[in-house]
Amino acid sequence: MSATGPANSPANSPADGVHLGLDIGGTKVLGVAVDAAGGVLAEVRLASEPGPERVVAVAAEAARSLAGALGAPLDALAGIGVGVPGVVDARRGVLSHAVNLGVDGEGLALADRLRERTGLPVAVENDVNAAAVGAARVLGLDGTDLAYLSIGTGLAAGLVLGGRLHRGTRGGAGEIGHLPVDPLGPVCPCGQRGCLEALVSGSAIARAWPVEPEALAPGEGPSHALFRAAAAGDEKAGQVRDRVADHLAAAVQLLVLTVDVDVVVLGGGVAEVGERLRLAVASALSRRARASAFLASLDLPARVTTVPQGRPVAAVGAALLAPGREAR
Repeated sequence: MSATGPANSPANSPADGVHLGLDIGGTKVLGVAVDAAGGVLAEVRLASEPGPERVVAVAAEAARSLAGALGAPLDALAGIGVGVPGVVDARRGVLSHAVNLGVDGEGLALADRLRERTGLPVAVENDVNAAAVGAARVLGLDGTDLAYLSIGTGLAAGLVLGGRLHRGTRGGAGEIGHLPVDPLGPVCPCGQRGCLEALVSGSAIARAWPVEPEALAPGEGPSHALFRAAAAGDEKAGQVRDRVADHLAAAVQLLVLTVDVDVVVLGGGVAEVGERLRLAVASALSRRARASAFLASLDLPARVTTVPQGRPVAAVGAALLAPGREAR
């Protein structure tokens, strides 16, 4: 476990208005303490553990560690927001079908269970939705219509429209990873064939460009190796990179044509490639625009950006979605 925060006493580090945000993933839990203005006061990182009991226990430990980093009692904080993968009933705070966390379809009443452990009000949200809210704040885009395209183990988008998170009637807004785009493509875990997720998620890239772990620097994935090889002139890598970029361009085009967002933010593990990924997607969008005056008029390449490296947007967004925050 690691934690960072100011070494201030409670007297000069008041907890009033401070909310905690927890980004719970399959391998780690990243927590932040956020002040009333949305600034990050402290961070903590712990290893996640599977199973309902351990998910709750590690989340509670992260909350206690953040309070300790602030030099404040836990019960003096304002509330907790949690971003977590899987199917989330945000109204009830229930998580289900989170395979990487060992939570099945029976569901975990995460909000109630964490409230019992901490004594604080708790809100639970899908991690991609939380990241969309966090990206809007981190990028200074509050009030801007935005789509956060998460390219990680899966592929999905979070939508912030009119300054509010848009979940849809049944929480399915932004699940574009399960739109079939290639009838001859691989079978997707959802049961369909040729879905965007099956073609361009981090898992799909790892299958298309396998690389030995020792060839990667700490924190890198196959997407880093792919873009490095393509930049170095590897012809096959260039072809794979261009296919990835074209599928992502299709996702960007879909999001803009559906809700006409001002900005599409590329996020998730694959987006840690950074500017090379943005340029490749922008180039693919430009190629599409050359064949269509309509697409050219939308200026899609200019709408694409990436998350700044090292910014915990999902955890920040979770804090902003905590009970009592305006982003709810």
